[in-house]
This record gives sequence, C-alpha cells and structure tokens, in this order.
Amino acid sequence: MQKKKWFTKLLAFSFAASIALTGCSSDASTEKPKPADKDNSTEKQIVLKFAAQNDNTPATQKLIDAFNQKQNKYKVEWTQMTNDSAQMHDQLLNSLSSGSSDYDVLSMDVVWAGEFAGAGYLEPLDVNMNKAGLNKTDFNSGSMTSGNYKGKQYTLPFFPDLGLLYFRKDIVSAEDAAKLESGSYTYDDLYNMAKTYTGKNKTKYGFVYQSKQYEGLTVNVTEFSKSYQDVKAGLETMYKFTQAPFEPKDLLNFMEGETHTNFEQGNAVFSRNWPYAFGRINGKEDGVTVTVDQVGIAPLPNGGSVGGWLLGINKNSKQLDGAWEFINYAAGEEGQKIMSTEGGYLPGFNTLLNNDEVKAKNVMLSYPGFQKALTTTIARPVSPEYSKTSDTIQVQAHKYLSSGAGLDEAVKAIEAAAKGE
Repeated sequence: MQKKKWFTKLLAFSFAASIALTGCSSDASTEKPKPADKDNSTEKQIVLKFAAQNDNTPATQKLIDAFNQKQNKYKVEWTQMTNDSAQMHDQLLNSLSSGSSDYDVLSMDVVWAGEFAGAGYLEPLDVNMNKAGLNKTDFNSGSMTSGNYKGKQYTLPFFPDLGLLYFRKDIVSAEDAAKLESGSYTYDDLYNMAKTYTGKNKTKYGFVYQSKQYEGLTVNVTEFSKSYQDVKAGLETMYKFTQAPFEPKDLLNFMEGETHTNFEQGNAVFSRNWPYAFGRINGKEDGVTVTVDQVGIAPLPNGGSVGGWLLGINKNSKQLDGAWEFINYAAGEEGQKIMSTEGGYLPGFNTLLNNDEVKAKNVMLSYPGFQKALTTTIARPVSPEYSKTSDTIQVQAHKYLSSGAGLDEAVKAIEAAAKGE
C-alpha cells in the first residue's frame, strides 16, 4: 500500500536455519589453539537467519546484537532483503511455497499474515505464548488481530502503524478537542465539526482522507464500517462526506500525499493519515506551513486501521525453538524497547506506551489522543487471498462513492469479500 513508502517500507527480514560450525579453519593445525571454553560455546551456537529490509536506523542491528549477547545457544544473522515490499512479498512467497527452510523467522506486512497462515506456511504461536505466560492483550490489538487466522495466533507485532485523526487545535474549540481526543465522537459528529470550522484561519476543506481506488480506500472502508460490522452505514457516511460542500471536489483521487499536503499547508481542518504525517510537520519539511503547536491528534471514531509489520515463524524451519526464542525477545518488552528508543518505532508491547525512555524518543506518545488511538486499533480483513479481497472492496466502494448508485450491491459484495466468500 502507498503509505508503506512513507513509513512501513523501512523494514523486512529473512532467516535461514543452519548450524554454524565456527572456529574450525582449514589451517587450524598451524595456529595456536584458542581457549577451550570459548571454542565450545561458539561451536554449539545455532544460526538463525532473519530476513529483513534495510533499516535506516540502528535499531534492528542493535536488537539482533542484544539477543545474541543475551545467550550462547543461538546466533541470529540478518540477511537483508529488498526494500520494495511487493518484491519482498514475492521473494518470501516463492521460498515458502517451495517448502524451503531457508527462513526461520519472517517479518511480514500485516496484510500478508492471513495469506501465509492460510497457505500453511506459518507455525502457530499459541502453545509457546501460553508457556511464556503471554496474553494477546499484552500486545497491540490490531496487530494481533491481523495475525490471527481461524482462531490461531500466527504472529506477534514487530512495530505497528495506525490510522489517526489530525485536527487544527488552534481552530477547534477546547470542548471539541477534548471530545476528539477521548474518542467519544462519531463520524456524524466529525461531519458537523468539519461543517462548522471550515473557513476558519483560511482553511478551505473540512476533512481530507484517502478515497482513490487503491489500498488506502480499503483501509478507510475498514474504519468507516468499523471492521465491516456495518458496511452500509460506513459507505453512506463516506458518500455524505464526498458530497459535502466543504470537501475537495477531487476527494475521490486523494491518496496519502494529497491528504498530508492539504493539511500541512493549512487547507484542511481535519485529516485522516498515518503517523508519518506528524513527522513531516514536526520535521518542518519543505512546504509545511502548519506548526506542531497547531496540531492535535485523536483516535478515529471506530478505531484506526493497523499497518506496520509482524513477526512469524516459517513452518518448515528446522529451528522452531530458536525461532520462537528470538520472536519472544524481539516482540517482548526488552526487544520492543530497543526498537523504540534506537529507531523511533512505535512499540507493539503495550506496557511500553507509558515508558519514559520510549516516550522521550517518540514525541507522539506525549499526546493523549495518540495514546488512546493505540489502544483502539482495528484490522483489515485477514484473508488467505487478501489481494483479491482488497480489490473487491476498492472497486465496489469507489463505484458507489463515484455515483451514489448501487449501494445494496456494493454492500453485499464487500461483506462477502470481508468474510472470505
């Protein structure tokens, strides 16, 4: 999806299982032997290969180093894959579908989990979680839902991304701002606020979001329909916004770029986008005229769709125990703290949301509305054929939003797609 080019395209991972017989060189007989205790500990190490895209921060390498130093049994090796998420998906799929054990631990986009689990490529984590005393509620809810297929948990969060509502707190009243930050408002409330505040401080639009026929539209349909609990009401509300006089006339062509540009340049009062948009404002990127002190953050009315990355185990790994040990560490409190403090990633382990060191590295965590949003995340459909599912949702929703006709047909098709029918 397009937003990964802004935020979640940072990571990916590749793992292959093999025994590392180190300390045994061909000319060992001519060298002075090393101390026996060091030789033995090294020779016993089992190599776990972890496939990941390049990380532009030191976080991933520091995570791996910390795990390797923590124990002597396993040694994680990071094989970097392409930064193109579509290509990475295909590389993983080609390997997994061949039955290869090259990768032990997989880093996956949230929408791949259902596909890989449905095809039988992933090892369920439930038994290991129970043994470790881990509960699903320990982790980001939307991320966990994204990796739950037919009642079994196949992934843990690596780092979440999520949909948010940005608003101009220099325009919105203190009373409305508090209502937004608490999450105790509806899309109808948002519509009325947009109508009321459009035009203030030279704004032209009420609420901008992603409506073009692409993955971003599937994300927004998920949010408006509350994870497909009420598709009809969700589509009707989206159409109401599309037709509103305070909306851009080309809203149905909006992707993330058009959305953040209009908000950060002061054109819109409200904006639905991902955390990267705050980073642009906070970093004073070129063209940004809105300042951080003019921006508020709130959860979306029905919860924000989760993006980001997950960790799972290759079913054919020859080192299932070691793969679990690494995932347990990487997704747990210690590993997530490294990712958050060294790379600025959002933690998927919930207790870290109030950790002072983590908050110091993640400016958004100081916003009450952002904290609330992290606890109300929702997931897109978890499907073994996600691309087909998303395509149906996009096509049907955009057709209705473009014409206002065929609502019942669109609802029926979208509901069936979301259920995997």
